[in-house]
Amino acid sequence: MLKFFRRNEEKEKENTARAVRKSRQTWFGKMTTLFSRPELDDAAWDELEELLISADVGVTTTLKLLETVQTRIAEERITEPAKVMETLKDEMIYLVDFEDADETLEAQDGPLVILMVGVNGVGKTTSIAKLAQLYIESGQSVILGAADTFRAAAIEQLQIWGERLGIDVIAHRSGADPGAVAFDTIQAAKARGTDVVLIDTAGRLHTKTNLMEELKKIQRIMERQEVGAHKVLVTIDATTGQNGLIQAKAFTEAVECEGVFLAKVDSSAKGGIIFGIADELSLPILFIGTGEQADDIAPFRPHEFVSGLFSDTGGSK
Repeated sequence: MLKFFRRNEEKEKENTARAVRKSRQTWFGKMTTLFSRPELDDAAWDELEELLISADVGVTTTLKLLETVQTRIAEERITEPAKVMETLKDEMIYLVDFEDADETLEAQDGPLVILMVGVNGVGKTTSIAKLAQLYIESGQSVILGAADTFRAAAIEQLQIWGERLGIDVIAHRSGADPGAVAFDTIQAAKARGTDVVLIDTAGRLHTKTNLMEELKKIQRIMERQEVGAHKVLVTIDATTGQNGLIQAKAFTEAVECEGVFLAKVDSSAKGGIIFGIADELSLPILFIGTGEQADDIAPFRPHEFVSGLFSDTGGSK
């Protein structure tokens, strides 16, 4: 996945390893210990179910995952706990591995316009800065649009990131029409031959109806522009677990989303939310936030992520 983003692969691996460290040292570390037993009895399976749910995989996804694993080990006559663990890892990878997800994020024949949505406080603006940094490192030019006009602080925060990254930010005054900001940003990108447009949006769920109509309006404006492609990514805070998943559903029901930017993965000990997101939202996780700096981001690679949850070393896929 995300073959388009190929910067320093060692850096990506380090970022991913750092992101999953807390999860590996807690719930998934306990799973590894569980599979070191001579055999897995009914009590062990119950314990595994509890650990997966505690890691924020979610009840529905956990039951589905374990049913698939148990079916496979019965059909393939697998009895060794170590091989059962490999089967579990295989099914986890399959659950989050969406084919051709990277093709949605490459700039072609005009600017790629990405609308970032999500609840306020999930790290959306910082995630935009990280994504901008990743595109810049991949040789693409980037422009930012400050369409969260509801909060003056959001506009200022994006402008600060723009200064740090050396890229332009299109902004109107606080309280201005977000759709007008999106339109002006896209027009500026087209006039300048910019490769990628990243647009910030408001995320105030306490005015859910107005917010969703606002997002739909911005999306319609995007779709009417002659650009290379227009995409919507939803940002989810990994530390909020199942609550974050519930919040994200409101956005995915309102606007068509192409994928997820999972922020603050390094701050969470419950990396299992990745699997619940993929299963319940039917969306690929495209990027993970791995720290506080602009380059603390990694394109999501299923094999590497899952391997990292269970051990200190992982492969890449």
